[in-house]
Amino acid sequence: MMKTVINMTKLEELTSEIRTFCEERDWTQFHTPKDLAIGLVGEAAELLELFRYKNLEESLSALEEKREAVGDELADVFFHLIRFSDLYGFDLSDELRRKMVKNAVKYPAEKVRGKNLKYDEYE
Repeated sequence: MMKTVINMTKLEELTSEIRTFCEERDWTQFHTPKDLAIGLVGEAAELLELFRYKNLEESLSALEEKREAVGDELADVFFHLIRFSDLYGFDLSDELRRKMVKNAVKYPAEKVRGKNLKYDEYE
């Protein structure tokens, strides 16, 4: 079983690091909402590629064998997500909390516990 690691780095610190990194390279000009969304999806697809056509056992094995590559792709997804939110005024913490309130209404625990159905399929 995997060991859970908790790092208390603040999102603001990561945002600042990414902002500085991009400003030093004059990349803001390339970071339109469309291009950052494309980058986010592209990096998520690269993560998916590491597990494509693998059953659970093979996926878990690939996770260990390609751990650094998985971490790289997760970091790339996170980079694009943070960069988009920073440039276009989204507070990811607030957005996640707001969405979780919606999810609690869509997926009441007493109705969906142990089920993996979409909200419009479980009634």
